[in-house]
Amino acid sequence: MKPSNLLFIFSDQHQQSASGCYGHPLVQTPNIDRLAESGTRFTNAYTPCAICVPARASLATGQYVHQIGYWDNGFPYDGKVKSWGHRLNQEGFQVDSIGKLHFRSPNDDNGFTNEIEPMHVVGEIGDPTSGIRDGSVTRNSRGGIDESGEGETTYQQYDIRNADNAIQWLNDHKDDEKPWVLFLSFVTPHPPFLSPEDTYKRYPHDQIDMPPQWREEDWVQHPAFQYMRRFFTFNEPFAEKTIRQLHAAYYGICTFLDTQIGRVLDALDETTLNETTRVIYSSDHGEHLGARGIYGKFTMYEEASAIPFILSGPDVPVGKVVNTPISLIDCYPTILEAVGCPFDDDDKIRPGASLWQIAQDADKNRTVFAEYHAIASQNAFYMVRDIRYKFVYYVDAPNQLFDLKHDPDELINLAESADEDTKRIVADFEERLRSWLDPEAVDLQAKYDQHQLIESYGGKDAVINRGSFINSPVPGEDPVFQIPQHSKNEP
Repeated sequence: MKPSNLLFIFSDQHQQSASGCYGHPLVQTPNIDRLAESGTRFTNAYTPCAICVPARASLATGQYVHQIGYWDNGFPYDGKVKSWGHRLNQEGFQVDSIGKLHFRSPNDDNGFTNEIEPMHVVGEIGDPTSGIRDGSVTRNSRGGIDESGEGETTYQQYDIRNADNAIQWLNDHKDDEKPWVLFLSFVTPHPPFLSPEDTYKRYPHDQIDMPPQWREEDWVQHPAFQYMRRFFTFNEPFAEKTIRQLHAAYYGICTFLDTQIGRVLDALDETTLNETTRVIYSSDHGEHLGARGIYGKFTMYEEASAIPFILSGPDVPVGKVVNTPISLIDCYPTILEAVGCPFDDDDKIRPGASLWQIAQDADKNRTVFAEYHAIASQNAFYMVRDIRYKFVYYVDAPNQLFDLKHDPDELINLAESADEDTKRIVADFEERLRSWLDPEAVDLQAKYDQHQLIESYGGKDAVINRGSFINSPVPGEDPVFQIPQHSKNEP
């Protein structure tokens, strides 16, 4: 493959199904759709961890969360583990970022030649309260759902600036001789769930389909999700009207995001860089939107763990759909190969595979992996996904197995079956999981590291009194802290 420029467009919390090219009957994303039409769309793409900071650390390093120890939103990436940006810089490539990184600090060597108006974690600390997993802390997150609807946010303003900065960057680098990488990272459609008026009104509430298992009587009664609902104060159901309002706002934000992406793609065309530039579009994780009685990310269900992933540009098959499972872990070798960066020995042993060849090949029964050790979980859980099945292993809780070929909404947990063939499938998946790691040992390591981090900040009471924040602020904006609800006893 001939080296070329690479424009990597990344969003935050974009549910895979919430775009036209992924088959949504309502969501209007004409610019993301045109990327898919001109390139290759992956149907089974996954985050390595369904929360921002760990997912982004894994994306940067091409390694799993348990390998690098950036467990939750209190462990931001600090440049100590080599990233694809470091490798590109070593070889003399221009590699710049615009927008949200959610790393520790711009003062760290994060691997970028330049960080343009970067968004990092609060105070170079992030959210250490997310590592308190003993059941003594809860958060009331109902307000963001109840107040969803029409409105302007600093996130929207920031993403307009991110698009402006990207357009200027492309014009400044249109004549560069050596291939470059631009990582353009938007923060929408991450909450707050407020949409610009023009896009919000495109989604009449009565036309919105309700998500899977949204009714309280259909909620999955699994210990992990019971704990999660209780943690966020979602154990009382929201009214159908509120959920429809939430969806309309979220869809409106997705369309807003798509408009910003379209502005950048137009600039790519106007500078004729589209002839020498490959494009990736993806997101760090999805969003539940009330499915299973959950709001936010955090789980291995498709709403949260599946992500959009599209390749476009020179040498990419046009209009192709690939069902081979992939992961953000695969971006490390994909980025290096795109620009012609040589692979050193350390690069070669990282777990991902370049997606340019996978895009060319016929579908394969590949296995991908994800894990979760963060907020609203008492114990770790892990996903092993192949082209047909998804297996989720929970430490100290029942496992799940879904046949996504026949049950795409994940309504039937086959792990509860007494059928011998199904038991063999479950056993095979657990064996695959244990070939990656010892799930119990990794769970204990994460909890130990989280405890040590909290102690380094003065202990649990000090961390709680510092407070948590609803959403990370954009550059120049002050965080709004709230004190988590704290009980000396587990609920």
